Amino acid sequence: MEKSMAYLQGAIVPGIAFIVFLLMWGLTASQIQTSLGVVPGPIQVWEQMRVLVDEHVTERNKAEAFYLRQDARNAKKLEKNPDAKIKIRDYTGKPTFFDQVFTSIYTVASGFIIASLFAIPIGVACGISITLYRAINPLIQIFKPVSPLAWLPIVTIIVSAVYVSDDPMFSKSYLTSAITVTLCCIWPTIINTAVGVTSIDKDLLNVGRVLRLGWWTKVVKIVLPASVPMMFAGLRVSLGIGWMVLIAAEMLAQNPGLGKFVWDEFQNGSSNSLARIMVAVFVIGVIGFMLDKLMLMLQKSVSWDKSLELR
Repeated sequence: MEKSMAYLQGAIVPGIAFIVFLLMWGLTASQIQTSLGVVPGPIQVWEQMRVLVDEHVTERNKAEAFYLRQDARNAKKLEKNPDAKIKIRDYTGKPTFFDQVFTSIYTVASGFIIASLFAIPIGVACGISITLYRAINPLIQIFKPVSPLAWLPIVTIIVSAVYVSDDPMFSKSYLTSAITVTLCCIWPTIINTAVGVTSIDKDLLNVGRVLRLGWWTKVVKIVLPASVPMMFAGLRVSLGIGWMVLIAAEMLAQNPGLGKFVWDEFQNGSSNSLARIMVAVFVIGVIGFMLDKLMLMLQKSVSWDKSLELR
């Protein structure tokens, strides 16, 4: 009986809510007239999703044909002259919707990982040392509320001035977006990690003193495991902020990614643009949901208390 109720709450109830949402959307969308036509309903949005899939498949086929022609041309050239210099070029077709999705995921992952690598040690250090916390806290409180739209021009100008290379490893647009994400999602992890460390049960710390654990051993064996819940709370908030910031940054700076796709469709102004933007909105939401689930799974795998119910 309990299993049936759990299944009902976990699968059927959200399913019913989603169906009700689609019905409400379908009924109200047709009543709203915009400059691009009637607001698309679920069916029109699904059709555009299929069109985007077809466009991606077509573009991949073009790329495959391009590389086959290039290989055949180079093989023919080498057959005539084994010492001939062959040219290998990358396919430069227009990025598809799914290429933009991959670019955004890759960029937000880069910015989030870099932010976490800095934020977790700083948060642990601030939690252990009250002096360090008092020194850094004013800077955190000043920079934490700064909008990504304010960071973006600064980062763009600095990257353009500093990152100068004839053979760059990364594009400037990628660096600009990733650094902006890093600057905006570093603060919640620092704060939550510091709070998690300072709220560790004093009995645990006293056990460490009794056992005469060294500083590093105390951090690894007591501080980090005990602060995992608060640390991951900060990481989840940071990742959510980073994902939202990235989309806004891509729209504003016209950097490759989902934000640019949305802005390009808005500028395009075709009859299908609104439905294609809605596809992007759903994909952005689904990816954000999946990223949060991924963090929950990671937290569960590293948490010492496996019976803890995570939400």
